[in-house]
Amino acid sequence: MAGVPLRDVFPKGLYARSVLLTVLPVTIILALMTLYYYNGHLRSMNTRLSQSVAREVALIDRTCAEQPGNLSAQAFITASLGLRFECDVPPSQELQPLASRFLYRDVVVGAIDERLGRAANVRLDRSIDALVIDIPAADEMRRVFVDRKRAIAINGHIFIVWVVLFSLLMAFTALAFLRNQVRSMLQLTEAAQAFGRGQEMAGFRPSGAREVRAAANAMIEMRNRLIKFTEQRTHMLAGVSHDLRTPLSRLNLHFAMQEQTPDTVAARGDIAEMEAMLEEYLAFAQGDEGERASPTDLTALLNDIVSGFAMRDVRLVQPPDVELIIKPLMMKRAISNLVSNAVIYGDAAEISLICDEDWVKVIVDDNGPGIPPDRYDEAFKPFARLNDARTQNLPGTGLGLALARDAAQRSGGQVTLHPSPLGGLRVEMQLPR
Repeated sequence: MAGVPLRDVFPKGLYARSVLLTVLPVTIILALMTLYYYNGHLRSMNTRLSQSVAREVALIDRTCAEQPGNLSAQAFITASLGLRFECDVPPSQELQPLASRFLYRDVVVGAIDERLGRAANVRLDRSIDALVIDIPAADEMRRVFVDRKRAIAINGHIFIVWVVLFSLLMAFTALAFLRNQVRSMLQLTEAAQAFGRGQEMAGFRPSGAREVRAAANAMIEMRNRLIKFTEQRTHMLAGVSHDLRTPLSRLNLHFAMQEQTPDTVAARGDIAEMEAMLEEYLAFAQGDEGERASPTDLTALLNDIVSGFAMRDVRLVQPPDVELIIKPLMMKRAISNLVSNAVIYGDAAEISLICDEDWVKVIVDDNGPGIPPDRYDEAFKPFARLNDARTQNLPGTGLGLALARDAAQRSGGQVTLHPSPLGGLRVEMQLPR
């Protein structure tokens, strides 16, 4: 892990990071508290209990050594101490350690051995819930039974259980609070993404913490200003377009009434091209603001586009049936512009439709001169005319790719350029499913 930045180790999401910042300190505190409790307080308490039991066991052992065979004295001592005592004859020659283990066994054994002055064998008999202490002597094996609760604190785990339960309660409470706060930010993110795609923010209202509500109100205000600016720009361009159409219509009518000479035919062609340019400028500026997204049969839309280029070599490659929620007129205009560019700059165009679980790709290939890869970004700029090979003596305004990218972004997708297998340019429009 050395040399790895923390940002690559920690979660990327805000909710995941909040959960980590909530759970990690609680876990560390719980671990430290447990360590202190078992190695400090509980061990000290068990040490005192073990020393008390060790004194009683040593008293029994000393009484048996001083008054061997005096059962009445031994019975009196064990009765007064509340212990049970037995003697086995003959004793074991060597006391073998038993495998029985229990918590703080070292504390108990250490205290007893220190008091006795020699090693005893201590084990836990769970059937009677008692410690069995075997004390070797010269002529007998002295066995003392001690209630486990007298030597070891058996309810120490209750403290840890309560700490864990309260920690979990605090963690769940904090996570529920964080979830509500993160939900407000996620709703704000979804609303911003919907606005970026040109969609309505249905049912969205500022919620959450004060800072989140302030950000949401700022975004709503920004959206309203942008909509107002777009409407003003569209109205202005519509007025300019209307004002220009009037003299162009008069000129078109004037040349139509004149004798049809090569000059008048060329002039009428220029006027028609100017009208088409005005329409395209207006479409680019307006951006289909008034159209709503709806479920659309993308395959039928592509077939409709291909039928509009019946006089040109445009082919649709075996498209699957796909339905997307898009603005159909905006998308039709965008893809039509891509196909129009393909047949203008090349002799043929090919349209492909590729689908997976998350995305749909509309691919338009041509066999024209293409665009150098280092100028792909420049090609998306409005009114861009890149090189003589693709623009010399050809109609167009340089808005086709800009319109296509704008339409894709409004639908949550993107447009990329690649070299085409046909030798020209490949335009790939990726739309979310």
